[in-house]
Amino acid sequence: MKIATFNVNGIDGRWANLKEWLTAEQPDVVCLQQLEVPRGRFPAALRELGYESIWQDRRPWHGVAILSREGQLIERRRGLPGDPADSGYIEAVVNGVTVACIYAPSPNRNFGPMFEYKIDWLERLKKHAASLVARAHPVVLAGDFSIVPTELDVYDPARWKKDARLHPRSRTAYLDLLKQGWTDTIRSRQPDERIYTFWDAQASHWPGNEGLRVDHLLTNAAAACRVSAVGVDTWARGLPTAGEHAPAWIVLRNSTGRDAVRRPESASKR
Repeated sequence: MKIATFNVNGIDGRWANLKEWLTAEQPDVVCLQQLEVPRGRFPAALRELGYESIWQDRRPWHGVAILSREGQLIERRRGLPGDPADSGYIEAVVNGVTVACIYAPSPNRNFGPMFEYKIDWLERLKKHAASLVARAHPVVLAGDFSIVPTELDVYDPARWKKDARLHPRSRTAYLDLLKQGWTDTIRSRQPDERIYTFWDAQASHWPGNEGLRVDHLLTNAAAACRVSAVGVDTWARGLPTAGEHAPAWIVLRNSTGRDAVRRPESASKR
């Protein structure tokens, strides 16, 4: 089962990009963030591509969705405990795998009420994640966490030191998740590589490969032992009208120890 996460930066203006990526890479389960859902295209057009979906799209965070072409989506939760208006979390089970789609608040500044809301949101995520991590079946937390975990995950730490994604409190919240028993799956498979999933739209960040790693897939022990491959489809960031993020993904072997699907080759690699 190939599970991907993609902050699409608004489906309405980037439907062609999303369709091209889904067609080329054929992920089985997809967590989408920042939907800004256009009526008529979502979910009907996704169904034409073979994907069923569940979603919510309430402001201010513009929604999350889980897509599946692998099996029935059984919805388990909308929003994190403690805030009935939360639209940054949705959780479902697909063929015995629990998948949670995450879109953490992403204030630019590392102070003020919006930053405090982000820290509170991450605390609620941590509490809920603690109830999932020890489950005997595979669990994957996938999405835009709005956190750069380490200096290896940013092209120039000094330039971003005032950004909320690098603030020590944000990083501590992420580390607390790992201490629960979650595995940062892409980093665990590529411990020494500079891996980015986000390139700011300003200046020449994309052409200069000046990126950040903010999109993550965390796996519990039952899922981590089944991971056979990981990657970032950076080619999608170079498409016309692309948003700031590239899709990241993992492949889980099935219970027999074989890959559940054949993984297509990326159209290109950075």
